[in-house]
Amino acid sequence: MVQTGRILFFTRGQNGPFFYRLTVSMLKKNNIKFFTALKENNNKAWFELNRTWYEDTRLQFEKLVDDLIKGISSFDKDISDLLVKNCTFRQYRDVRFSKDKRPYKINMGAYFNKGGKKINTAGYYFHFEPGKSMIAGGLWMPESPQLAKVRQEIDYNLQEWQSKITNPGFKKQFREGLSKDDKLIRAPKGYDESDPAIEYLKLKSFIAKEILTDEELLSAGLLKRMLTSYRSLKPLVDFLNRASD
Repeated sequence: MVQTGRILFFTRGQNGPFFYRLTVSMLKKNNIKFFTALKENNNKAWFELNRTWYEDTRLQFEKLVDDLIKGISSFDKDISDLLVKNCTFRQYRDVRFSKDKRPYKINMGAYFNKGGKKINTAGYYFHFEPGKSMIAGGLWMPESPQLAKVRQEIDYNLQEWQSKITNPGFKKQFREGLSKDDKLIRAPKGYDESDPAIEYLKLKSFIAKEILTDEELLSAGLLKRMLTSYRSLKPLVDFLNRASD
């Protein structure tokens, strides 16, 4: 149902079903073309000549981020106080200790989490990069004390943990389950290979992700699609944040 550029989006909360108004929000072809061009011209001179193009892309991205904050807040109140600046990352690369001296990132990203992007709590991530865009969520590379807490919580509550990543909503959105990109070969210290939870305990990050095509970024259904995926991640996010406290 569309009314003045907005959709009535139905969802089901803890206290029963409810509706909220969902803005029709998407990216533009010109935003995708900007990063395609920047990838081929990653230098200060080109960037300054095309700063207006960059600013248009940034503003369009931030509009989508603002709509995502509002949408996620409808089912995760920890996000409700966030501002766009709390979620988005700077465009300039830190090249001080890198052999790669290209000055600009060829993507934009936003992280929606309790406390904002500077705090390493579990949350929801959006990566915008032509051909490599994705929706993701969970907890990425926690420091050792936090990682130990998460592993202990999984080990003590394995059945509950498994329910978060095997429920139909999660599996429908994230068919590949948790990412295995950051995983130990052997059991972490203090655990045995025979532990029923060992394959989860070997993980160093607890992330699920799915690809967004360039065509999907331009779709009027983008925001609804993203919020459906983020909502399916909430039980995982809640478990990880509880474990980290």
